[in-house]
Amino acid sequence: MGHTQEPADSEVDVAPTPEQIDYFGITNPDKLSAATKRALQWKNLENDWYVQFTVKDLKGDLAYEEGIVRRDPSAVIKENGQYYVWYSRSTGPSQGFAGDIDKDKVFPWDRCDLWYATSKDGWTWKEQGPAVKRGKPGSYDDRSVFTCEIMKHDGKFYLCYQTVKSPYNIRVKNQVGLAWADSPDGPWTKSEEPILSPANNGIWKGEEQNRFLVEKKGDFDSHKVHDPCIIPFKGKFYLYYKGEQMGEEINFGGRMIRHGVAVADNPKGPYVKSAYNPISNSGHEVCVWKYNGGIASMITTDGPERNTIQWSPDGINFEIMSHIKDAPHAIGLNRSLDNESAPTAILQWGLTHQYRTGDYQYIRRFSGVNLRHHTAKGEDAK
Repeated sequence: MGHTQEPADSEVDVAPTPEQIDYFGITNPDKLSAATKRALQWKNLENDWYVQFTVKDLKGDLAYEEGIVRRDPSAVIKENGQYYVWYSRSTGPSQGFAGDIDKDKVFPWDRCDLWYATSKDGWTWKEQGPAVKRGKPGSYDDRSVFTCEIMKHDGKFYLCYQTVKSPYNIRVKNQVGLAWADSPDGPWTKSEEPILSPANNGIWKGEEQNRFLVEKKGDFDSHKVHDPCIIPFKGKFYLYYKGEQMGEEINFGGRMIRHGVAVADNPKGPYVKSAYNPISNSGHEVCVWKYNGGIASMITTDGPERNTIQWSPDGINFEIMSHIKDAPHAIGLNRSLDNESAPTAILQWGLTHQYRTGDYQYIRRFSGVNLRHHTAKGEDAK
């Protein structure tokens, strides 16, 4: 005959209420597992922050095209009666670091320029050509400009984006650039210097092109700053970004990717990194929006808090609001939507990218719905 194992630390230290006992289906209120104790501490039991996604192909010039890379769409904005999006664009296959880095393309996002497209309905898109091109030889952005984000403020338009300077080797340090214009159609003026750079406090070990060999790892963003996004917030400008550390490791089943923020009084900077960085312990691509006087952030792919939506009243201290699944990659939010009407209203539709092969990616459209009930076929969820 079996028996019930009773660990020594199972005694109750917080007594559940009758409502909690019924809600969580607790069998013995005087015997609580560690998991049940954690559940009793959950702050958000509503579904307002939970969203489920579907992804579909676009029509027109953003449909898949063999030999062309279109990836990392910016947010979608609506101007002059039409939608605009900016994205990374390159041509041809990638060779990785095994090829000739001076002649070949290392990654799909290598040797990119920033292009843009417009649409009347958000489904059929017309490519309009390059917006921001790589810099002249010797400049900080001479190799690639990619992974951009758009911000409109006081009638002007700002594109922030990643940059790489040649040669594109394993230890190269990505930076963040900025361009601005009076119209979404340009012309664009580029910053002469980066507006954000990696921390300069890591130390490589030896001269070998190996990003895992370090004497000192340095800050969470000592190797690269990626995926920039500028949000006007509380009278200032918050530049959210993804940090990669020298000597990067794997933990909690994912890469050690974390997010940071830098703040400026002016859209063009200077941007000062927050003393509280990193502001996440997980994540990959940055996806942030304003809601209810604070900042919401969708955290995906890597780390112990991956696949969550989080919210912060001050843009720095985030708490988990919901767990999600199958979030689209490299989301471009539709910032023409009313982001304040509900926590996930801005996720009703937007753009994403998808890998067709390791060499070629294309842009697609995602849709998100707030999920409040789980029903079987033919079942009424009223």
